[in-house]
Amino acid sequence: MIAYLEGRLLKKEKDRILLLVNHVGYEILLPAFVMDSLAQTAIDDALALYIYFHQTERTPRPVLIGFNREMEREFFENFISVETIGPMKAVKAMTLPVEDIAMAIEEKDAASLKKLNGIGERVANKIIATLQGKTGRFGRIRKTGTPPESTVEAVGKDFAAQVIDVLVSKLGHKSAEAREMVAEAMKRNPAASDPESLFEEVYRGRPISEKGRL
Repeated sequence: MIAYLEGRLLKKEKDRILLLVNHVGYEILLPAFVMDSLAQTAIDDALALYIYFHQTERTPRPVLIGFNREMEREFFENFISVETIGPMKAVKAMTLPVEDIAMAIEEKDAASLKKLNGIGERVANKIIATLQGKTGRFGRIRKTGTPPESTVEAVGKDFAAQVIDVLVSKLGHKSAEAREMVAEAMKRNPAASDPESLFEEVYRGRPISEKGRL
């Protein structure tokens, strides 16, 4: 099963992209709010996406659905647990950011849910009945536009990948955590121009025992 992909944007359409990964092109469906976040992403730019992989006996052809953040994919998995909302309907419905949908659910705001593509009064109430009380944490996702994990790749600095590799393989950080640490360091110090300076920025203010060398 495919859960995460990094590559280069090869083609962009209304509701999907073609991502080139190791000489293989993956067609990935994107909810509208994810596609909107790629407005400034140009062909051949680097791109990283979390993937929901969908394949059943009724739909034997694999379908990949992409998200900028892992929590967005997790919300999607909760969203499709609602009766009558399958993956294909959900990807078309999610025209608002995850945090907005989650807050509407927690606040029992059926009117806001009805703004989603293809969601009427009955289904909106069913979403609330099924998920209310379970989606509050998704409402706290930061509205930062391009997510940290994409920011690292988008700047095109290859040494960032080296730092991430050290954080994961040698220092025991999880991949998503390492990518966010590097992205935050690059925001604090855009002038970092090599692995050593970036690595120092990542661990600025942390105990010496946590630091390592590239």
